[in-house]
Amino acid sequence: MSREIRPALNDYERGETAYNACLADQRFGYYLYVPTHFSFESATSYRLVVLVHGTNRTPQIYRSLFAPFAEEHRCVVLTPLFPVGIIEPRELNNYKFIKFHDIRYDLVLLAMIEEVASRYGLDARRFLLHGFSGGGHFAHRFFYLHPRRLSGVSIGAPGMVTLLDERQDWHCGVRDFEEQFGVSLDYASMRAVPVQTVIGAEDTDTTEITIAPDSRLWMEGVNDAGRTRLDRISSLRASLERAGIQVRHDVVAGVAHQGYEILEPVKAFFASILNV
Repeated sequence: MSREIRPALNDYERGETAYNACLADQRFGYYLYVPTHFSFESATSYRLVVLVHGTNRTPQIYRSLFAPFAEEHRCVVLTPLFPVGIIEPRELNNYKFIKFHDIRYDLVLLAMIEEVASRYGLDARRFLLHGFSGGGHFAHRFFYLHPRRLSGVSIGAPGMVTLLDERQDWHCGVRDFEEQFGVSLDYASMRAVPVQTVIGAEDTDTTEITIAPDSRLWMEGVNDAGRTRLDRISSLRASLERAGIQVRHDVVAGVAHQGYEILEPVKAFFASILNV
């Protein structure tokens, strides 16, 4: 069987790449970091790392901060951009809860991954996923939906958490998970995925995360996981562990709600998976 011949990489497809529109839905797109030593001949030996931005949407910065890691560990880094104002002007939270109007953000991400895997010849059946703040919202909910696609998931400081609680509906719990998404929770596969929760020790501001009754995010129990992000990520960790899912929990001293400042333990967690 002959090897597929791909067009040579141009200057915008290696290193810190140009912004790419997603072919499946061009409202969304992504940046890549492709190591300088990448070649098609060894493409299947490279692993994929996906980093999901927070509400402020800075995918280029996350991509750049992970570039040395990518060079050292033979990884391609993908950082999606889920813009503000999709369908609804000024709407900030669209991607965080996976479903928004007729959009499934988990499927948009998987389409990006398929596109990148095809272009570069990667084996992306499993990948590493980290998200901070709004990205932490996305990461743990994506984990519930697609554990078989993940070789590890790092959940950074989400403002609201979905617990594995069969007494509450989505997005506080998972009682109606199958009704919402058409699949049931695969606890056996979830238990096989290495999980990290990570947060700054000073992440105590409650301004954005205390949900008022007039908010579209309001539902009974929405604030019950705790007052601060520290409380809520602890509740999430406890919920995962009650379900038999092992969790590495990292708290970074002297850091508040600052996603760039918690990346060292994320890199250490990913490296521990890649080096097995």
